[in-house]
Amino acid sequence: MIGGGLGAFIGDAHRRASRICNDYELLGGVFDVDYEKSKEFARQEGIDLNRCYASIDDLIIGELALPEEDRIQAVSIVTPNFLHYSFAKKLIENRFHVICEKPMTTSVEEAETLRDILDDCKVSFCLTHTYTGYPMVRQMKELISEGVLGDIQRVDAQYYQGWINSIIHERDSRITGVWRLEPEYVGISSCMGDIGVHAFNLIEYTTGMEIKSLLADLNNVTKTNKLDLDGTVLLRFKDNIRGVIRSSQVAAGEENNLRIAVYGSKASLKWAQEDPNYLYLLSDDGPTKIYKPANTYNSKLAEESHVMPAGHPEGIYEALANIYKGMAKSIRGEDYDEGEFPNVFDGVRGMKFIETVVQSNADGNVWKEI
Repeated sequence: MIGGGLGAFIGDAHRRASRICNDYELLGGVFDVDYEKSKEFARQEGIDLNRCYASIDDLIIGELALPEEDRIQAVSIVTPNFLHYSFAKKLIENRFHVICEKPMTTSVEEAETLRDILDDCKVSFCLTHTYTGYPMVRQMKELISEGVLGDIQRVDAQYYQGWINSIIHERDSRITGVWRLEPEYVGISSCMGDIGVHAFNLIEYTTGMEIKSLLADLNNVTKTNKLDLDGTVLLRFKDNIRGVIRSSQVAAGEENNLRIAVYGSKASLKWAQEDPNYLYLLSDDGPTKIYKPANTYNSKLAEESHVMPAGHPEGIYEALANIYKGMAKSIRGEDYDEGEFPNVFDGVRGMKFIETVVQSNADGNVWKEI
């Protein structure tokens, strides 16, 4: 693991997920830019200090010096955004499998370079768009692919949070994740780059359709803030299909309100991240149907994606574990479903979405092709 040391929420989430799926053992890494803190973390985790490295270059040199059967096979990158590309590139070029937090890079150019390098190096790459790991999101994908909705006519996704309010308005001292407001660490977008891209990915994952063009209206909220904290994006797909993404980091009181609804000519599907075990199928000519995990009526992909028996709630750790599980199959050379984990192509699409959104807004809220 690169990053994710003492007090890091996302690093802890990745470690829990890897343990839940029972396919990984954490052997070493570079857990903090401060080597002493990195070693402190390694001691707490019971990791051999010889495999707690001071830098990614030291990790690569140290692991390649070991017999192949003893080396670290896969590396999780859970650092701030600006480090994803350089670290992933080095690891891929040295034939390590990579699991990377999103966004994959901070530019389309970097994303396309990673895609091309992966094609040459023949290693596995996973981008952790965690919400694609939920069983009912996977069931939604399967139902849509089976044509249950008929012709898709509209897609509506939202992702609302409120945590940045207390920071930009200085109402308390909860200064967590402030790097997400700084372009040199996060890239060209805060709201759309951090959470709007999840809504984008969820739309393309579940529907199987690519968004062709968009029109964005972003809001930095305060004059001193450098990046967008709120925005609305109108979407156009093929065949006259329309959609919208609404995203905000300043929606007071909202926690992690990610929702998606796909409306078709025969029926519609709705799912919400804060109530993830329920997938709703609506129609004009019958009562609402509710799908839940761990039931035989679900698809094979959905049924392979639950950890607990029916009636036992599970959530974000288990969803991330499903992505780790799919990646493990790829590393071992086993067969896996394309929906089991997002890959480098999802990373390229995500960066194209972010750059196009920012450009659409900068050019006066005009339509732009992705």
